[in-house]
Amino acid sequence: MLKRRPARSTGDSERGYLIPIGGAEEKETNPVILERFVELCGGHAANIVVIPTASRLSDTGSAYVELFEDLGASHVDFMHLRSRADCEKISNMKRLDEATGIFITGGNQLRLSTIIGGTPMADQIRHLNAHDVHIAGTSAGAAILPEHMIAGGENGPTPTLDKVSLSPGLGLTNSLVIDQHFRERDRLGRLLSALAYNPYACGLGIDEDTAAFIDPNGVLEVVGSGGVTVVDPSNVDYSSIAEIRRGEVVTLTNVRLHILAEGGRFDIKSRRPLIEQVLEPEEEA
Repeated sequence: MLKRRPARSTGDSERGYLIPIGGAEEKETNPVILERFVELCGGHAANIVVIPTASRLSDTGSAYVELFEDLGASHVDFMHLRSRADCEKISNMKRLDEATGIFITGGNQLRLSTIIGGTPMADQIRHLNAHDVHIAGTSAGAAILPEHMIAGGENGPTPTLDKVSLSPGLGLTNSLVIDQHFRERDRLGRLLSALAYNPYACGLGIDEDTAAFIDPNGVLEVVGSGGVTVVDPSNVDYSSIAEIRRGEVVTLTNVRLHILAEGGRFDIKSRRPLIEQVLEPEEEA
């Protein structure tokens, strides 16, 4: 089985951005997230490949192609991977090699993981991200970016033993677990449940029309109209996950939680929010 952990960047290149989007990103009136992605990928010179595999809608790929072209990207097309064999085709691998950015659409993340996971293309996507290619995913496309993917689960604020189901993701980061449509679908409980299984990772709950732009140094910046909930379990001193039965509430103590609005920044490596306070000028006596 191919590795699912992030590839290492080499000295002659910098890791590309990783951009999970919470879904339902604004596409017409004020598409700041998609504009920022195109700008990162080179603006007019951007060469973007859209992967709409998660969606069952026939026009998802072409719709995003039109969107990115309207935002100024000169070369955009979509690659609808319908089978694992498609993820081994030399022509598809060569097309990805030309990209400055890859965009994975929403839909069903299990379609993504069962078709792309463990294939040469999954390994290639990790390699490209390690060498300055930016990878964005919205909704299901965001969920599959980390090593551990939330495949499904129940909504609600309280973690329980069976609140979440996990499966392997693409492995572009092993430091995060990502949940999407976060505030709109009340998903704090299932993110906490996922972290109870794996307290090493940091949880990102991303609202709709909101993205976390994660730079090569592991610093994220929030872009969009909603918020990003950061759940840090690194200091958890007790979890009851191994002692309870199905349906019972998980006890987790000493969990840190941060809420970041647009412009908010967080250092994933140090697990610290980066707050720039604006000081009011002192009044004259």
